[in-house]
Amino acid sequence: MTDTLHFYTNPMSRGRIARWMLEEVGVPYETHLLDYSTTMKAPEYLAINPMGKVPAIKHGRTVVTECAAICAYLADAFPQAGLAPAVEARGDYYRWLFFAAGPVEAAVTNQSLGVVVPAEKRGMAGYGSFEDTINALEQAVTGKRYLAGDAFSAADVYVGSQIGWGMMFGSIDKRQAFETYVGGLMSRPASVRARAMDDALIPKKP
Repeated sequence: MTDTLHFYTNPMSRGRIARWMLEEVGVPYETHLLDYSTTMKAPEYLAINPMGKVPAIKHGRTVVTECAAICAYLADAFPQAGLAPAVEARGDYYRWLFFAAGPVEAAVTNQSLGVVVPAEKRGMAGYGSFEDTINALEQAVTGKRYLAGDAFSAADVYVGSQIGWGMMFGSIDKRQAFETYVGGLMSRPASVRARAMDDALIPKKP
């Protein structure tokens, strides 16, 4: 596809994950900076994402929202970047990419809000319990440089971002396995470049 790639974001949002993925892909894109109280809720953007949230991307006629979906889409749309394993080797890739987007996201959010699922009702929650979810996540990254085989992939962008963000804000424990895994990802040139770009967009306090 040769259509212009549009990126809708705010530097104080999960758009930082999508920015990193875009920088890993290495193709040109146009950034549209949105404000939470105005342009993010304007009719023009709601036509792109009715939730009025960022990030979102538009590639030709294709619109993708949700960070994990954006990462997966970009990996497939630009296979030359090598950010997705061969289809027959995508078990761990899909498993942990969407584990982080589903159970981890829900468990961490509820924990931060003080929502605790009663033990007798854990079967109703997709993540069971916060402890089980974080322990499974720790097991997924222990002793691994990358989640899906021997190569860096979109799953590492998303999962690494979730863990790094969680440790920064105290919603995920700073376990040794997490720090080792995330530390190996944050030094990637695309990651460093993406952080610098978003940091530069944050309004400076007077």
